[in-house]
Amino acid sequence: MLEVLHNLVIQGPHQKPIVLDVYYTPSQKPQPLVIFCHGFKGFKDWGPFPLVSHYFAEQGFVFIKFNFSHNGTTPEAPDQFVDLESFGRNNFMIELDDLNCVIDWCLEEAQYKRFHVNPDQLYLLGHSRGAAIAILKASEDDRIKKIATWAPVHDPERFFGDDKTLAYWKQTGVLYVENMRTRQQMPLYWQFYENYLKHRDRLHLPTRVRDLKIPFFIAHGTQDDTIPYVASLELHSWIPHAKFFCVEEGGHTFGGHHPWPESSIPEDCIKVVQATTAFFRENH
Repeated sequence: MLEVLHNLVIQGPHQKPIVLDVYYTPSQKPQPLVIFCHGFKGFKDWGPFPLVSHYFAEQGFVFIKFNFSHNGTTPEAPDQFVDLESFGRNNFMIELDDLNCVIDWCLEEAQYKRFHVNPDQLYLLGHSRGAAIAILKASEDDRIKKIATWAPVHDPERFFGDDKTLAYWKQTGVLYVENMRTRQQMPLYWQFYENYLKHRDRLHLPTRVRDLKIPFFIAHGTQDDTIPYVASLELHSWIPHAKFFCVEEGGHTFGGHHPWPESSIPEDCIKVVQATTAFFRENH
């Protein structure tokens, strides 16, 4: 019988809590662990992600999804952007630290025994910007044995815009991005770019991805209007041993949107999910 623990709260490394969910089927046999990282303007319960989590657990994985501590949500409102100040003060280093905190929590003896996790089968899965964070973490942490990326950001430097945008951002101290669903104007403070420059060697994803030796999976839709399909083709050229899964006519969220009222995973999304679980099962 599948079990779900919702909205567990652990202390994050940057004075804000991390909220996570655990999906698993109790088993006497240790199971692989998949940790999912949501993307920019995302959260753990976005769209069909809960259904995706159920699917992974039914396939014999312990599946954990979490909210980055500064993604704009709170423990009281884990699926709403009610803390835009924290959203504006987020950066790649905070998210890397958050992911490390979640990994540490999962691999505490009490946790991996409770959920029957095999600590030697730790896999990361990330969507969009969360995929970039997963790649960066995998490049520096040998506890991670496989990584899967969905519509990944492949080069954070392209995230920041052109010279004119950077000059305006520096002058004003803040850029606003609209959440098309909620119509909220979401701030990005200049510290985000400064933090990247300060830690550029560690965060330079084209360099980090070339260092990866572990099994790697890339899924991307050909009609992605957020991160172009060609971005993943370029990413694949940096890591030729990666397995590439093309979703013809697929969009950035593989057919999902929020809220997701259906009881089944979108058609394109289930293709990606099935390919991902098959990848994680290989040779384990």
